[in-house]
Amino acid sequence: MIRDAEALLAQIRAIHETIRDTVVAATEQQAIEELSAAVGDEAGDTIYAIDRVSEAALLDQFGRVAERWPCVLVAEGLGETGVLVLPLGSDATAAEVTIIVDPIDGTRGLMHQKRSAWILTGVAAGTHGTLADIELAVMTEIPLVKQHLCDTLWALAGQGAHGERYNRITGARTVLTLRPSRATSIAQGFGGLARFFPGIRAELAAIDDTVVAAVLGEQPAGRALAFEDQYISTGGQLYELIIGHDRWVADLRALFGPWLTAQGKPPILCCHPYDLCSELVAREAGVIVTDGAGAWLAAPLDVTTDCAWAGFANAALHAQVWPALSAELRARGVVG
Repeated sequence: MIRDAEALLAQIRAIHETIRDTVVAATEQQAIEELSAAVGDEAGDTIYAIDRVSEAALLDQFGRVAERWPCVLVAEGLGETGVLVLPLGSDATAAEVTIIVDPIDGTRGLMHQKRSAWILTGVAAGTHGTLADIELAVMTEIPLVKQHLCDTLWALAGQGAHGERYNRITGARTVLTLRPSRATSIAQGFGGLARFFPGIRAELAAIDDTVVAAVLGEQPAGRALAFEDQYISTGGQLYELIIGHDRWVADLRALFGPWLTAQGKPPILCCHPYDLCSELVAREAGVIVTDGAGAWLAAPLDVTTDCAWAGFANAALHAQVWPALSAELRARGVVG
């Protein structure tokens, strides 16, 4: 168990607000071209100038957390390993918790001012854990410059999910009701497979089309049976499920490694554990989240493991979509 979990939750929420305000200030003051400049490549992903803004705030703030909760900090921007023991100079054996963070999930959308990004944090007791061991999670929206409302969601294991909406103009804070969709069908709702960039988009689209047809039947002429929304942020996708906008989402890129190898194609960028570190919030809100095989997420708390996942707003939608989706993955040889 995490010692003084409520106090740690409050401190992490405050850290998220600091990072949010720092990044928003940078987007207000600097041009898109400056913030979108590539400045490095770590743990298999490109690092942009805007990432450095959040990373500086991250190290400063979590250094203070470690004064009370010695920790192993896991995040992009901490070198190739993505791991730092805090307080600096201390030994990992003295750490009480592992804190995994994505300081900006959705960098590309934010730096071009297309869509909100998210700060994601998950905390597990001890120093050797997986996503299944996270007991505390927080996710905070980094809004667009033109956006005055932004949300924060959080959860402690077994205590439900909670949310707050913050008005950047007035400073007002209001309770945010978290209500995943209660629909029992994907018909006329938003959902689908994530296919953000080239590599396997054709295959993912074909799976998506086949699954929808298996669930809803063939597409009538001149009508749309269902819709999709490609939100290039795992935290953002989870938020859309939690808040009731999307009915299902699946990011299966990580399952295609063997297929890509067989096709003579290079590996593609996939979802990682830090992208999913706030998944506890979704589960505590009632969303069903699984890995690519239908099991509970249990990837190690690192910055390199490729993760496949699927989320369903409720049990009825899971029962409707998952059998068709898993059957299609088997039929195509993507999974055994």
